[in-house]
Amino acid sequence: MVKVFRCIICKEAYMGDEKPKQCPYCGAHEKYIIFAKDWIESVVGELNETDKENVKKALQLEIDNAKFYFCASNNTKNIEGQAMFKRLGKVEREHADVWCKILRIALPEIKAAETCAEDYQEQLKDSHAREERAINFYKKAANQAQNERVKQVFEAVVEVEKDHLGLSEERMIK
Repeated sequence: MVKVFRCIICKEAYMGDEKPKQCPYCGAHEKYIIFAKDWIESVVGELNETDKENVKKALQLEIDNAKFYFCASNNTKNIEGQAMFKRLGKVEREHADVWCKILRIALPEIKAAETCAEDYQEQLKDSHAREERAINFYKKAANQAQNERVKQVFEAVVEVEKDHLGLSEERMIK
């Protein structure tokens, strides 16, 4: 029987026979996915200055990473890389949308960056560096967070970005 689930990070719904291991939209791990019938809307409330600045920085980081991934998808000749980078771009755009909702602003249009490396290995190195930066920043921001919802999102996104880091690590030629 098809069930309806909802991700508490991106708030998107998913329908399937079983709970997914990861949110198909934002990549949040299974522990953040609940039955839609159990949904309770989370209220962010007002953010202190530190949380607000960290969320703004996270938004810009996700926008920049989405632009990079869309560019890499368009420029790589590696078939697997095209699909992987396109999907990573969509996940990063979804993360940007989560931060926009917390800031109560509209998600800006996100197009591919104008330039990025064409060499697949160079793209993987760039991806790896971007994900490491994101993980380090998100860990720090989670530790600083006073708002529980903001803290929860930072912690969830750290896990997702670690998954992304693994993708590049598995494919880079050492």
